[in-house]
Amino acid sequence: MTRQEEYDCIIIGGGIAGLQGAIQLGRYKHRTLVIDKGVGRSTLCQCYHNVLGWPDGVSGPELRRLGRLHAERLGVHFMNDEVIGLSAVEGGFEVQTKAGRQELRAATLLLATGLTDRFPQLPGLEGCLGLTVYVCPDCDGYEVSGKKTIVLGAGNVGASMALTLSYWTKELVFINHESTKSSVSTDLQEQLKEKEILVIDHPLAEVLVTQSGDFNGIRLEDGRIVEGERGFIAFGGNEVQSHLAAQLGVERLENRHISADPRSKMTNVPGVWAAGDVGVHAEQVTIAMGEGSQAAIWIHKELLKRN
Repeated sequence: MTRQEEYDCIIIGGGIAGLQGAIQLGRYKHRTLVIDKGVGRSTLCQCYHNVLGWPDGVSGPELRRLGRLHAERLGVHFMNDEVIGLSAVEGGFEVQTKAGRQELRAATLLLATGLTDRFPQLPGLEGCLGLTVYVCPDCDGYEVSGKKTIVLGAGNVGASMALTLSYWTKELVFINHESTKSSVSTDLQEQLKEKEILVIDHPLAEVLVTQSGDFNGIRLEDGRIVEGERGFIAFGGNEVQSHLAAQLGVERLENRHISADPRSKMTNVPGVWAAGDVGVHAEQVTIAMGEGSQAAIWIHKELLKRN
């Protein structure tokens, strides 16, 4: 380590919640640093569909680009690195990064580290995410209205997703990719049968994509093809990126989401806030924005008390 940098706030995670928090703190003229490793839901989503002001949608990478530009104009600093260690020190916190070139200290922290979706690395899948293959029914269930939709999933999680999507479409197929280890409960099997949802217990091999890049169905490992117009993934076991919070003794729920005050978004550890999908979340980009701003407002109040 060659030099020490001190900030009013270090934001860990440069996704939607982190960027909105950075913009708010920048408008308060606080010395703010965003540390981002460049991997997350917002780097994969090719289109967010339900964002005010974007009736035709906006891609995650584009929203990140614009958010960073906005924050930088307000004097916010950015570092492309991965945080691997957090510790409490007198007057704040010390942040250790993977590159380890600097000693970074901050009076406050905003954890906006999100979560990582679990899904198989199928050829063709990532290019469709957010465009014709989706993750969140509250965000994108509308997009499958009246279209033949294939749920790529596992066990009860995938079965439940198929049932949820029956609100928007009656043409549904559930591919239980992990049927050998993730069976569907008898109750859900009965509900699937009642809704006339076809269930195929067989591993996936490939996502079929049209020349224009749209989802066109799937190929199973045995060579069978199942055609479809839209897809949803539902494998369960998503990884909440809250391991850094645990280093500081931040309270986490059984599913590892961070518990925070609903009004201020501050955690049980004074000086540490959480926003976005790492918290008790709704998997909505607009909610992540709101929580980022909400947390930053209360960080500002705390910093004012210390001056």
